[in-house]
Amino acid sequence: MNTTGAAGREPSLCLAPAARARGTVTLPGSKSISNRALLLAALAEGTTGLEGLLDSDDTRVMRAALQGLGLELRPDGPERLSLDGAADWPQKQADLFLGNAGTAFRPLTATLAMMGGDYRLSGVPRMHERPIGDLVEALRGLGCEIEYEGQDGYPPLRIGRGRLDARRPVRVRGSVSSQFLTALLMAAPIAARRAGHDVVVELDGPLISKPYILITLNLMERFGVRVRREGWERFTIPADARYRSPGRYRIEGDASSASYFLGLGAIAGGPIRIEGVGGDSIQGDVAFAEVVEAMGARVEREAGALTVRGRVVAAGERLKAFDRDFNLIPDAAMTAAVLALYADGPCRLRNIASWRVKETDRIAAMHAELARLGARVESDADSLTVHPLPPDGWRAAEIRTYDDHRMAMCFSLAAFGPVPVTILDPGCVSKTYPDYFTDFRRLLEAADPAGGAPARSAPVITIDGPTASGKGTIAQRVARALGWHVLDSGALYRLTALAVLREGGDGSDEAQAARLARHLDARFESDTVFLGGEDVGRLIRQEAVGNLASRVAAWPAVREALLARQQDFRRAPGLVADGRDMGTVVFPDAPLKIFLDAGVEVRAQRRHKQLKDKGFSANLDDLLQDLRSRDARDRGRAHAPLVAAADAVTVDSSHQGIDDVVRQVLDLWSARGPA
Repeated sequence: MNTTGAAGREPSLCLAPAARARGTVTLPGSKSISNRALLLAALAEGTTGLEGLLDSDDTRVMRAALQGLGLELRPDGPERLSLDGAADWPQKQADLFLGNAGTAFRPLTATLAMMGGDYRLSGVPRMHERPIGDLVEALRGLGCEIEYEGQDGYPPLRIGRGRLDARRPVRVRGSVSSQFLTALLMAAPIAARRAGHDVVVELDGPLISKPYILITLNLMERFGVRVRREGWERFTIPADARYRSPGRYRIEGDASSASYFLGLGAIAGGPIRIEGVGGDSIQGDVAFAEVVEAMGARVEREAGALTVRGRVVAAGERLKAFDRDFNLIPDAAMTAAVLALYADGPCRLRNIASWRVKETDRIAAMHAELARLGARVESDADSLTVHPLPPDGWRAAEIRTYDDHRMAMCFSLAAFGPVPVTILDPGCVSKTYPDYFTDFRRLLEAADPAGGAPARSAPVITIDGPTASGKGTIAQRVARALGWHVLDSGALYRLTALAVLREGGDGSDEAQAARLARHLDARFESDTVFLGGEDVGRLIRQEAVGNLASRVAAWPAVREALLARQQDFRRAPGLVADGRDMGTVVFPDAPLKIFLDAGVEVRAQRRHKQLKDKGFSANLDDLLQDLRSRDARDRGRAHAPLVAAADAVTVDSSHQGIDDVVRQVLDLWSARGPA
């Protein structure tokens, strides 16, 4: 079950034990490429159209910053925009808040320092703990004017006009973050143009995450600037370097995000087909396919897709242990740390010191959360060793995510142990992959409590029927008698309708309703319903909200957006779910399905009494007409219409009391359910 806090992000997500996974997932655009492409397009002569652009917290930060600097970004449709670049940006004074987006903060620091102006750059508290001193010192060596507002070596920063002098090579360390070198390289054509001669960047010491530098060089070349590279020690940007628009540029899927689905296929059988990134990717993290192959999975590579098949750890199979250097793919390495739980021996991840200065101290965080699951873990300054968990060694745990998107995503793979795993603050994935858990859960098959093959995780009784047939009351009473959980699916549609109304909609915009349904800030506590922290139990029972709920529920995109959310309510010891498509769409494998009906006049009278008892004004004739209209919409919609499932038992409650219907359902469960 999901619950959502008042801040708009779900505080927790419980993942029941899963056994297998299969299907196809299309990756969102790469964060690293998206933010680099946005910056280069903003610096390039001409108009650039970007396609496949990631829509996430980090890319929104970059887009907002560019707009704050006077550039016009024109959306051309979903994941597409165009902008006119300029070698010098119009806004010479700005106060930019860049969140925790290193891919925005570091390159913009270098770019604005070389342009010169009066700028302030700040972020969230964690961003102010992430070092930037090596980049600042390198820029100061070029004559840039940068001051620390707080602790030396860390944001926030003040940037002034400075006096560029690029006659000597600029040196930068590469052992803390490759983003420092990336920032210098992307901004260097500004200095080359102003100085009128080559700019040379030299590396001081070893370089981590080399594949990310290759992404930078590849993109710079696509935008017209070819950097001369001498090994990994010296980079020359020619004096005549100018960024020029390539016209349209398509951003490939995020290879770091592909690692979670590669890992999923490796432990859950598959096949999992991952579209958006493949054998021709420019991203280094695509090499994680080699990691899962070494652990026993099979990967098929196409130009724009990967397909993985692997072992079934829920059935007792094991991955091969590893001892590996992950310096080149530190982000994807986090996925390997969780896969180590299912290995046939201890697994060691080496050369991962860069984890210490990411969104959180990832070595410390990974050590703590793996141990919370019951694993024995050892760590030091730049390595992590994980000992696998036997079936009886797992502990049900709440996994802290530290506002780190990759912690949340990689620990989703812990769902293949024998106990539930709860991810705290799953909404932190919005940094790079807002729909991750929707895509992840869609691929899952639940674990058989007896072990082995996929099966339902908990029994379900579905109670479908038209409005005011009494299904909500019956569901509550049956669930109470059995000691089970209950799902009022209609409340989710009513909450969506209320959210639409509050945004000024009327239910005619499918995209708006689906967006609000997908990110519904809702939670249920006993008989109380909250939206954005507000008790809206009475509001959603108003007739205007109910009528709109019937209209928005007819949209396929809305029903799809709420499907996984409804299925999350299924947990031991069992669930009673009421709605209109519980037995036909949401829980088609339910062992007992009830279709609860009653004459429309009887239902109108019941509804009238219910509203009067709750203090609402109501007119019986209006209610009767509304119910007839709703019945027609619900039964006639193309997607998931209100019909009895083929194997449902129809119960007419027109002339039965509540106790009689409850007893009938319980008798049916006693006769059918346990079998």
